[in-house]
Amino acid sequence: MALPVIGVSAAIEPARWGPWDAPATILSRSYADGVQAAGAVPMLLPPGPVAADAADDVLAPLDALILTGGADIDPSAYGAMRHPETTWMRPERDRAELALARRALALDLPVLGICRGMQLLNVATGGTLVQHLPEELGHTRHQPAPGEFSEHNVRLEPGSLAARAAGAERVSVHSHHHQGVAELGEGLIATGWAEGDDLIEAIELPGRDFALGVLWHPEQEPADPVIRSLVCRVVGS
Repeated sequence: MALPVIGVSAAIEPARWGPWDAPATILSRSYADGVQAAGAVPMLLPPGPVAADAADDVLAPLDALILTGGADIDPSAYGAMRHPETTWMRPERDRAELALARRALALDLPVLGICRGMQLLNVATGGTLVQHLPEELGHTRHQPAPGEFSEHNVRLEPGSLAARAAGAERVSVHSHHHQGVAELGEGLIATGWAEGDDLIEAIELPGRDFALGVLWHPEQEPADPVIRSLVCRVVGS
């Protein structure tokens, strides 16, 4: 039996390798490693006009879609003014991934959103974001410093897709974000919350085959079962 193919969204960022210094389509290796460890083939999906304008064609060869972490979503995508702390945006990526997310949900293609990817799922369904959590929460525990992951506990709704995917109703997670969900998108429900401040950490869309967003980074922990749960759902379907 052929291995399932999981589309994994990538970023366009300045990069340096060898003698080169140029914009590059990039993705942390941990995502691809996680997909391969789960027994699937990762397919890198660069942002651009093909994904934005022909999402069905991009999704056609895929068995599932992972929307990855990265830059802040341009607040114009959810009808808001830019906060001064919203400084790292990639509108080209937003357009491509919003198109992919909306079509994947419409086609009932299994979708997992990770960090930015969870926020993007919320925006794709009409939701909004808190642009700078420290102002709302009064602390920086979810992003202590650039490039540094925090560890904290999350409680998950018993029986939810999030709890089944994580394999428990209380998990320790790695986080790195300064934004989060404000108003939930149409049809979405919150099924995970950070202990200590009740920040929404997991969202899902009931009635879909697999539509889950988590605000933490499961790819940072090889033993984390969330990515594997997506692949297992595809294999079992």
